[in-house]
Amino acid sequence: MGKRILLMCIVLLTYILTTPIYAKKRSITVMTPFLAQPGTQLMVEAFEKAAQKKSWKVDVIDTSGDIAALVSRMEDVVLQKPDAIVINVDPSQIKTGLLAARDAGIPVFGMDSGVDPLLQSNVTSNGYVMAAETATYLVDQLNGRGNVVMFIFEPYPPVQMRGAIAEAIFNNSPDLKILDKITPSFDKGPLEGARNAMEAVLIANQGKESIQAVWAAWDDPAIGAEQAIRDAGRENENIIIVGIDATEQAKDRISAGGNFKATVAQDFTLIAETVAQTVEQYLNTGSVSQKQIYVSAKLITADSLK
Repeated sequence: MGKRILLMCIVLLTYILTTPIYAKKRSITVMTPFLAQPGTQLMVEAFEKAAQKKSWKVDVIDTSGDIAALVSRMEDVVLQKPDAIVINVDPSQIKTGLLAARDAGIPVFGMDSGVDPLLQSNVTSNGYVMAAETATYLVDQLNGRGNVVMFIFEPYPPVQMRGAIAEAIFNNSPDLKILDKITPSFDKGPLEGARNAMEAVLIANQGKESIQAVWAAWDDPAIGAEQAIRDAGRENENIIIVGIDATEQAKDRISAGGNFKATVAQDFTLIAETVAQTVEQYLNTGSVSQKQIYVSAKLITADSLK
């Protein structure tokens, strides 16, 4: 009888410890300096929802544009031993933090980040396709002729890639000239930084036919440029503006029928959900199927919004 009771206790204890409600809750830390950006906000919120369905505990750390602070916080996070870390930042800028995570055996995943040997995987939209969509749209609208102002951002690989592809397409049109390449200031946000920069470009190029288009690597600079054009009373010069990301504000401006004509819709929700699936795959099996995972995107114009 005593052995039977002991056996029953062992079976019951095994059941309790292996039942999900008693299983160890996964702890995931999401880290970014860009939470103020609409696209990052959408991804983080979608990741949190996906994690909630998996009963994960998620901590979100934002350093408000300070990448050095992110490295320091990452080193602190490593000491807390989460099951995984998800980053939305250029991995090459946080090598010290990534090395600390590797040494502690904590896997790190990119969410619209960049490929790096220290990451298990990175999930993102195909920047080549997005840039090509908007750049070729612009070339077609201009019939391959005119002056284009570009808003770029070199420090972040996915956005840097967009600028490089767009520039290559523009340079392939002999009658199309890149008038200026601008990295907007982030001091008061890229929208205001782009608006201020565009004001300076408009002052330096006051001729009615001096600027034909603005290409922006994401939507905030496109919106800022449109505001500057409108404030300068030059909206009737038919300066065509395109962006990337399809934020709600960008879609509103495109629907309004002004200078902002097109953007590309990234599926931020699908990016985040795919990151969550990839994290889960790694935690369950110790490996992932792909280092770089692309999520599709599509061109958005006033016609497609109707």
